[in-house]
Amino acid sequence: MPAANPSLSLTVALEDYLETIFELIQERMVARVRDIARARKVKPGSVTPALKRLQELGLIDYEQREFIRLTPDGEREARRVLSRHRVLVGFLTQVLDLDPATADQDACSMEHHLSDPTMDRLVRLFEFMQTCPEHTPAFLKEFHRRLRQPADAPAVACEQCEQRRECDGAADLNISLVDLSPGREATVRQVRAKGAVRQRLLDMGMLPGAPIRVERTAPSGSPIWITLHTYQLSLRRQEAEGILVEPR
Repeated sequence: MPAANPSLSLTVALEDYLETIFELIQERMVARVRDIARARKVKPGSVTPALKRLQELGLIDYEQREFIRLTPDGEREARRVLSRHRVLVGFLTQVLDLDPATADQDACSMEHHLSDPTMDRLVRLFEFMQTCPEHTPAFLKEFHRRLRQPADAPAVACEQCEQRRECDGAADLNISLVDLSPGREATVRQVRAKGAVRQRLLDMGMLPGAPIRVERTAPSGSPIWITLHTYQLSLRRQEAEGILVEPR
């Protein structure tokens, strides 16, 4: 019988396998044992026990020598892990100024231990950066400049920010996802939702900078079908109203 809450039973290794399966399906439409083994850099024989355990948890449908499919719970868990990975890569590259390869490797180690409150704070940081007039606050620019200096360089005072506008009002954040017609593409700027609804959207991958496209809207106005990154989702109108975007 599947676990009542699969995420409570997932080990770090199983989360990695689930993320790999999700990414393979997004890239190639199918996931096979040999593809998973190649992506994880392990022998095919090592993949089978993990797949059996994921099936026991109700996260995949798996028959030997057949394609692996994610169940709705499995897809939800995979998106949750991938969202944490993207948040951490963003933090490590955009804030700490690490190179993408190092950031990706470190994010793989950290993503499994990221709590919901910590993820929310990181996303709020990116939302703040998106609403800043130049997208990168002056203090962060100064930090990046100092990172590129020799370690023994003399300390100097920070350059004063020349922006005179308030960050919260500088950017046009009045465009909601519901304002876009089918076929329009945009970039997520901010999620103005609270509690469980906000967490659900973040776990979906609704993060600042994420590419989004409106596919169609029900005649009643709800739900709204979208493509987020490469996968399709449906949102209730109330959820979409709280997603602020920058049209492209």
